[in-house]
Amino acid sequence: MGAIYRGLAVVAAVAVAAVGVVLALPSRPDETGARPVAAPSAVPVSSGPPTAEATAEATVGATVGATVEATAGPTAEATVEPASGVSGDDPAPRPTPTPGTSLAPGYTAMEALYADERLPRLPAKVKRLKLPRAGKSVIKDKRTGLAVPNLPKPWKSYGPAPFTSRQVLPKPSKGPRGMLVSCPVPIEAQKSDRDTALLAARWTLNHHPEGSKIRWLGSQRIKDGWTLLYQVTYGKRSSRAAVMVVDGGMSKPGLVFITVPDTQRNRWRDIPHAIAGVRVLR
Repeated sequence: MGAIYRGLAVVAAVAVAAVGVVLALPSRPDETGARPVAAPSAVPVSSGPPTAEATAEATVGATVGATVEATAGPTAEATVEPASGVSGDDPAPRPTPTPGTSLAPGYTAMEALYADERLPRLPAKVKRLKLPRAGKSVIKDKRTGLAVPNLPKPWKSYGPAPFTSRQVLPKPSKGPRGMLVSCPVPIEAQKSDRDTALLAARWTLNHHPEGSKIRWLGSQRIKDGWTLLYQVTYGKRSSRAAVMVVDGGMSKPGLVFITVPDTQRNRWRDIPHAIAGVRVLR
């Protein structure tokens, strides 16, 4: 029996030694098993040149980062200066038309004036008129609020329609005759008395022969308004004319218009008297 127990003890010792050897050997990884995946580092480390994928990733990352940082940070207010003479909200001003220009829809009265071939542009400096002393005899035109000179013979009063007052010279054998008329301005009044007078002068071509054109002779401010002196040519003939636009305290300024043809040129001397004699009724 003692021999048997000693034999079992030897077998047990050998078995324990074998187990220890197996445990001491290095274990080999399972070729088919899943391996744990380590998280990539924030910045790839490589001893060689960066790959295209790494460069693109870095560029996109930097762009997004800069955008986020710019959005999150304080914003700077950028101001865009409008072109000279043009506000940021207003459309660019339209160029001033020249005689003969075709006008676009929605044109203004002054644009129509500048595009009219019958009227040249009024020069910046035009001869000033030498006006005589105003006469005492007047016609009171209550529609315009103006006193209009009552010119001596051969002038005479005539039926006013379509005006509010009218005086005329004797009718010549041919062609138009001289007349002095008044009425509220029959055109759109402008902010400038000078511009209103220009439009009024253009309107007076309706009372001259067809094909009439204007040549400016004088332009100046008068009391409460503006006057223009000009020559109207039509074919081989002409007339001398003037308009006076004066604020008579009515809803519209008053217009006084005189024209005398060259067939009655001996009465051209009455034009300065007509200009000098226009005044506001008090």
